[in-house]
Parts: sequence; C-alpha cells; structure tokens
Amino acid sequence: MKGEAVPQLTFRAVVLAVVLAVVLSAANAYLGLFAGLTVATAIPAAVVSMGVLRLLGGGTILENNIVQTGASAGSSIAAGVIFTIPALIILGYWQDFQYSWVLAIAGLGGLLGVLFSVPLRRSMIVEDPLPFPEGKAAAEVLKAGENPGPGLKILAFSAAIGALLKVAAHSGMRLIPDTAAGAGFFGKYLGYMGTNLSPALLGVGYIVGLNIGIVVLSGSILSWHIAIPLYHMAFLGTDPALAQSIVGAGAEDAAGAIWSAKIRYLGVGAMLIGGVWTLFSLRKSLLSGVKSGIAAARAGSGGHDVAETERDLPMKWMLIALVVFVLPLLLLYQAIVGVWHVSIPMAIIMIVAGFLFVSVSAYLAGLVGSSNNPVSGITIATILFASVVLLLLLGESGRMAVGAGGAPLGAVAAIMIGAVVCCAAAVGGDNLQDLKAGYLVGATPWKQQLMLGIGAFSCALIMAPVLNILSEAYGIGAPTAEHPNPLSAPQATLMASVAKGLFGGELPWSIIGIGAVIGAVIIAIDEVLKARSSSFRVPVLAAAIGIYLPLELMVPIFLGGLLAYLVEKRHGMAGTKDEETRDRLHRPGTLFAAGLITGEALMGIAVGIAIYATDDPDVLVLPEIFQQGEIVGLVVLFIVGWLLYRTGVKSKALGEVEPGPR
Repeated sequence: MKGEAVPQLTFRAVVLAVVLAVVLSAANAYLGLFAGLTVATAIPAAVVSMGVLRLLGGGTILENNIVQTGASAGSSIAAGVIFTIPALIILGYWQDFQYSWVLAIAGLGGLLGVLFSVPLRRSMIVEDPLPFPEGKAAAEVLKAGENPGPGLKILAFSAAIGALLKVAAHSGMRLIPDTAAGAGFFGKYLGYMGTNLSPALLGVGYIVGLNIGIVVLSGSILSWHIAIPLYHMAFLGTDPALAQSIVGAGAEDAAGAIWSAKIRYLGVGAMLIGGVWTLFSLRKSLLSGVKSGIAAARAGSGGHDVAETERDLPMKWMLIALVVFVLPLLLLYQAIVGVWHVSIPMAIIMIVAGFLFVSVSAYLAGLVGSSNNPVSGITIATILFASVVLLLLLGESGRMAVGAGGAPLGAVAAIMIGAVVCCAAAVGGDNLQDLKAGYLVGATPWKQQLMLGIGAFSCALIMAPVLNILSEAYGIGAPTAEHPNPLSAPQATLMASVAKGLFGGELPWSIIGIGAVIGAVIIAIDEVLKARSSSFRVPVLAAAIGIYLPLELMVPIFLGGLLAYLVEKRHGMAGTKDEETRDRLHRPGTLFAAGLITGEALMGIAVGIAIYATDDPDVLVLPEIFQQGEIVGLVVLFIVGWLLYRTGVKSKALGEVEPGPR
C-alpha cells in the first residue's frame, strides 16, 4: 500500500477526530476524578470512525487511522490535567478552575508531547521497536475493518464480551465485582493476594507476552509479599500516625493503607533511577532518530524520493518550534513564581526534564500499553523533581503561604510547573501508540503528528469548563457540607500531598532511596542477562510498574502473557525469535485481545456518560439480589481466558500457520 495513494488527512476525518477527542476527554475527566483511572480511547475511536465514515460513504483505513490518532488525545490530555491541576483546588489555592491557566498548561504540555514524539518514533518504533500492545491492537482493528471476514467476526465477538462484562462490573450494574482478593494475618505476617477481573487486562497481557508479564508480576510480589509484610512487622511502630489509621482495620485494608502511604514510593524511586537509565541507554538511538529526521528533511527538501511512510514533521521546524515554545513557557513560569532568576532556569530545566519524562512514558507505553502506563507515577517523579529544583531556587520563600488555603508557594508552583510536563508525558506516551499503529498500516507519520497536535489542543480548550461543571456538581477532594460525597481525585490528592509534603519535610525519602537502590540492582541483573544474550530480560521500568501499581492489576497481565506462551507452545514455536512469524501466529489471539480492550473501553465511556448525564453514580446498579460474588467473577475470567486461548490456537481460520503436535 502506498500511503500517498490513499486519502488520510481529509476534512471529514479531522472533524470527526476533534469531535471524538472532545467528547472522550470530557468522559475521561469524570472517570479519572471519580474512579482514579482513564480508559484508552484510540481503539474505541477507530471502531466509531469505521462506523461513521462507512455511513458517510466509505472511509479508508488511513482515514480511520487519522481519526483514532486525533481522538486518542481525549485520554492523554484528560489524564495529564486531572492528575495534577485539581491539586490546586485541594490545596485551597484555587476556588475554581481558571480557563486561561488550564488552557496554557494543557495546551503547552500537549504540544510539547507531540514535538518530543518526533525523534522518539524513529528510535522506539523503527530502529529499536518496542511492542506497543495497544498500537498493535489498533492496527489489527483497522485491518479487520478494512477487510471484513473471520478477523472482524473475532473482533466483534470479543468486543461484545468485553462490553457486556464491563457493564456488568462494579462501575455498572454490579453483577460481578471488579476484583477478587483475600488477605489475612498469619502471626505477624500480613498476607495479601488478589486479581483484577478485567478481560481487557488479559488482552493486554496476551499482547505484551510472558516475559513482561513475569517481570511486572515479580515487581508486585516484591511490594505486596515482601515489603508490605516486612514494614508491618518491623517498622509500623515507628509511624504512629499510620499505625493508628489501621487500628481495627481488616488485613486487606491494612495492606492497602501501608502500600498507599509507604510502599508505593519504592516504585517511585525505582522509576526515577529507571527513567534516567532508560534515557541513558537510549541515547544513541535517540540521537540517531534526530539525525535521521534531519537527514530525511534534507532529502525531502532536496527533491530526493523519501517514502511517504518515513516522512516525519521536518526536524528543523520541530527544533524551531521547541525554541519558540520556551518563551510562553518562560512567561507562564514567571507568572507563577514572580522572579526571573527562578523562572528562567526553570523553563530551561523543565524542557530538558520534559523530554526525559516523555521518553520514559513512551518507553513504558511501549512495554505494557497506555492503559497500564503509570502516568501518575511519572507525575510524582515530575512533581518531586520540580519541587527539588524550586526548593533550591526559592529557598525559604518557597514555604510562604499563598491563596485562601494558605498553601506553600513552592507546592503551588511545583504543581503548576509539573503539570505542563505531566501533560507532555501523557500525550507523548499515547502518541507513540498511535504512531505504532500508523507504522503497521502504512500511514504517513507527519500527518499523524499534525493530527496529534490538533487533537491535543482541541481537548485543552474544553478542559476548564468540564472541570468546573464537575466541581460544582460533585465537589473535588475532601467531603464538605455542600458535597458530602465528592469526586475523590486520588492522583491529584497524592500530588498535593507530595508537593506540600516536600516543602514540609513529610515525604518518605528513605523509602524512595531504597526504591532507587532496588532499581539499580534490577538494572545490573538485566545487563548481566543482556551480556549472556538471554532471551529473558528484566526491563527496570517494567519492574518499577509492578512495584508501583496494585498487585491485582499485574496478575491478569501475567495470565494473559502465559496464555500467549501456551499458544506458541501449542504451535510448537515457543520462544521463537522470528517476530514476523510470531505476529502472524498470534493474529487471531491479538484480534480477540484487541476486541476485549475495545469493548471494555467503549462500554466504560458509555457508563461514564450515563453517570454524568444522570448525576447518579448508581444509575445502572441492580438490586443486591442480582449481585454475585468473587467466585462467579473468577469463573467468568477463566471462561474468557479459555476463549482467548482457543481463538489463538485456531489460527488456520485466518490462513496462518498450522498447529503443531499436542
């Protein structure tokens, strides 16, 4: 397929992408503040695009790709904003969301994320490719829509399963729970085990494979089976406030409280050291990406034939735009801190930090997908970094109380400055998924990159009104007399605690330091495996994800990876290094996994819209007599896993390789 022969950046595709981006960003803003998560929107947008453009008389695979590219900004901008900016309400600095400030922060951050994704595309997709599971899944969705047949039937069937189970879950009808977990005290040992019952996480695990599944689960085991019990037995007495908060609590609540207050910071430390190491290890590839981008731009300007599928936005214009962006960023920072000797170095430092965190976010998205990319962990690292720099530059004036709530100036500045980088990181990680999908279907990179910028800025335009509507309707943060059941905004609450805690000296620095040491040890182990040319590797950021995120999220990812391995073994090709053969082998299973992700994401958005429209979080909840327990949820997850496996081994239906001996 020649990219230039197929319509891509058409007027109808751009309009549809902007409409979907705005709608999905609003839905994700509510879901993120309400439940602490956002849903990936690229795959749902691709499905909607195929339906809408077909009604309008067609729609090429590359037009549909452009729509999902622009619409994916709905989740990335929403995540970047809701994880940070509501912290200003929680700190008491703002009483409502200021339109110009939110637009400046989200707009600048989103466009920076797009700029930084240009060299990263070459390094992470072309020259040293990462899996990018949702990018692969989106490409399979687009291909299935282009060529209806067995593949589309598989996709539709699994999407229906994902949608039905999402509406039946706790956030919908509450027919089945979201997780199955158990905990108990065994003497002084605090034990915990659990799994999320989301079919979409099984799909993500199938796409990323067993190696990554083992690594992320091992990180969670380190947190939940070693660190939490050890802290409970040996160190809880040194923290009277935490000990008092879990008096009389059950084992599961106690484990969650210790993880939330202390142990998750191990993951923050591991992410910090892992992020620096990842950027260092990718230095040659990133530099090569910049050089090849410049070379491609020169070739294009010189009239040489450069493949349409290799044309990024011209690197020289990207560098010029980056320099131009420093000026509004500088003015933004000056408006926050009010002193040039702080705002000037902050603007320069945060541009460099922005590229670091966008690179880390993109790498993580490439490993485990955008839905499981711990943007909140990256944001914590960003806020920590911004706070440390501000602490050095502002000195004692950073502790000066500002706003009606008396928040420290340094904490407010750290949130507002870090929010720009957070938006860039969220957009950058999600962008690479879209560019991976485009790479697999033969799209033109510069057209996608342009659409990414349009989509991101479109979402930035509506974020402040959406947040103000939600704040007035529900309240945000702590309960009040007016809003006794507010939107909890868990990530923003954590960011406010981190920023305020650093200026008040309340952060668990020793635990962050231990996490950094753990990250360094993991790096050393991975380097040994690399030197031995081992097929099994231990990426430090994948391990850090497991350490930072709840155990129950990692279990289904591991199980999905195990299913992928069993499919390969069933075909007699377990451990094959032939990526092309592996991709062909897994296409039916990948389509099924993509459908699970698609159905759950679409229904998650529909449930969110229903809740928002009715102002009732329980609008879909059925009477308690219909609600089932964890055993039923586990049985359902087992059935979905069995269907995924059976689809994977029936690759003959799509003309793939024959199954091997049993």
